[in-house]
Amino acid sequence: MLSSVQSLRMAATTTGARWVTCAMEACKAGAESDSRFDGVVLVSDSLNNASSHVEHLLNQSKVDAAFEDEGGIVATSHPSGRTVYAPLGALNKDFSDVRSYGEAAEKGIKRALSAGIKRPLLSLLPVANNPMYKHGNLVSVLGALQALYVPLEVREGLPEKAHKAEMLGLDCPDAESVHKLALALENGRIAGRDIGGSDPERMAPPRVEQYVRELFDGSSVNVEVISDLKTIEKEYPLFAAVNRCANDVPRHAGRVIYLRYKGSGPIEKTIYLVGKGVTYDTGGCDIKAGGIMAGMHRDKCGSAAVAAFMKVVDELKPTNVEVVGAMAMVRNSVGSNAYVSDEIITSRAGVRVRVGNTDAEGRMAMADVLCKLKEEAVNAINPQLMTIATLTGHAYLTVGEPYSIILDNGPAARQEVSKKVQEAGNLLGDMFEISTIRKEDYAFHKGKSEYEDVLQCNNLPSSRTPRGHQAPAAFIILASGLNKHGIDGAVPLPFSHLDIAAASGPFPGIPSSAPVLALARYYLPQFF
Repeated sequence: MLSSVQSLRMAATTTGARWVTCAMEACKAGAESDSRFDGVVLVSDSLNNASSHVEHLLNQSKVDAAFEDEGGIVATSHPSGRTVYAPLGALNKDFSDVRSYGEAAEKGIKRALSAGIKRPLLSLLPVANNPMYKHGNLVSVLGALQALYVPLEVREGLPEKAHKAEMLGLDCPDAESVHKLALALENGRIAGRDIGGSDPERMAPPRVEQYVRELFDGSSVNVEVISDLKTIEKEYPLFAAVNRCANDVPRHAGRVIYLRYKGSGPIEKTIYLVGKGVTYDTGGCDIKAGGIMAGMHRDKCGSAAVAAFMKVVDELKPTNVEVVGAMAMVRNSVGSNAYVSDEIITSRAGVRVRVGNTDAEGRMAMADVLCKLKEEAVNAINPQLMTIATLTGHAYLTVGEPYSIILDNGPAARQEVSKKVQEAGNLLGDMFEISTIRKEDYAFHKGKSEYEDVLQCNNLPSSRTPRGHQAPAAFIILASGLNKHGIDGAVPLPFSHLDIAAASGPFPGIPSSAPVLALARYYLPQFF
């Protein structure tokens, strides 16, 4: 075995949180003979490619006709005593993609855990000879780690359940490099799941601040937090409107959190990410009625993805790049001090915005923060901006789980950002569909009277509004002043909006941390 065992963990914090799933070790060939492992999880596209396991697996297929397609567990003569066969399924169909690797490994690990295996060895073979599967083994490891994740509240409140397994062995080609990259990505995804999936009190804005301060303490990422109410009202007026009611309850008071990283060497690229971090969305005065409010603690998954990506950046430490992640953390509460439809609020960019629906709070929370980063981007080297949000039900209905949607402004479209992000996501199973911002989307949000410049939203849900996920991207551009930085602007700024409403993970269930894998592959290709 290799001499070092690396673990996914963070030192104990004042809140009792620990950065833990289990130890993961990169192994040399033949690790199935290591007595420390009490089971092997074999991910393969065929029983005949099962190497030393082939005899046992073929024998089982003779007594179980579904075994080759569905997998299962068999007794073996290896010291571990048992093998879980996790079949990949067909990889040559029109619809085949790399997610088969992650799904097989995740299913295999879950089957191993249900069988009582506590120290599984994940055994992976050379990937299929197809460029789309070149990261197949990495995706398999990430699938296994997804299965081993334990929610933050469980880790904190039930220490005896903080680990699903004691260790995870990894036996695959290039095990050491796969292991190192998987750890970096998983550290980020854990942060994303912790923030995105935790309940609205555990991850209320002040506690998100506490979490990220602990997460990046002593790291290469600097944490800046805006919490002063007067500063928020002056510099982030649209955000302040959403925050107005929640701010009356100190434990719900909003935070604008900036995470800043600057790599060594001359800067060649500057990345700006803004995440929607609505810790609970009641809908505000346009309240979510009829039992549709449940699950709205997940409306912070955009900010969770920003924190996740910044954690990956901290782990990998790319050179020649500056990265700024912004988390717009706010609760959309309802009460006598809540903002209401018909209010006219002047944004940081000087745009008069008429509120049309208080349940369109995410775009309000992000627009001023994006404007702040736009002001920085004008003078930055090779800048690129993105917003990431669980923004619309329309996106969910348009593409369905587990797909994100990406939309480019003119400068980003000329750089083919959407296409490149989609290609990056395809390689790691973090899938995107491409949509387009059209002139009708800008017209939809144009002010309807001389009182206002821009209409924030109509008074219907996005799912009942034509172009219900495209038009909000146009609003964000207008309210932030980015419309002055299109292809006809003096300083064109590439901007893409990512609606991850359908990709953030099942509820009830574990969040996905999408789109951190696609962003890592797109922005940090040198590590893959």
